[in-house]
Amino acid sequence: MTSSSTPRMVNTYKRTASPRSPTNSAELYTPAHEENVRFIHDTWMCVLKEIKSPQNERNERGPQEYVEKNPNPNLHSFTPIDLSDLKKRNTQDAKKS
Repeated sequence: MTSSSTPRMVNTYKRTASPRSPTNSAELYTPAHEENVRFIHDTWMCVLKEIKSPQNERNERGPQEYVEKNPNPNLHSFTPIDLSDLKKRNTQDAKKS
């Protein structure tokens, strides 16, 4: 095994099980799906917390935020989507129909 000078992300977060909670009867997910979504969400929240931590600025081994040096001009008008808001609107639309 050779050592690499390129930093890499190592996931040290553990999955946790919790009870299933469907949002409505038309939207049923398998327990495995819900566990995966919860794991990704929880892990991402930990990464964001570490990125914003003052200790991360001094530590080169933690997660690093990638910022393009030369942004793609085709993405100039790109607007991020709030997925939580989108899901709420879709749920409300489904209830109306």
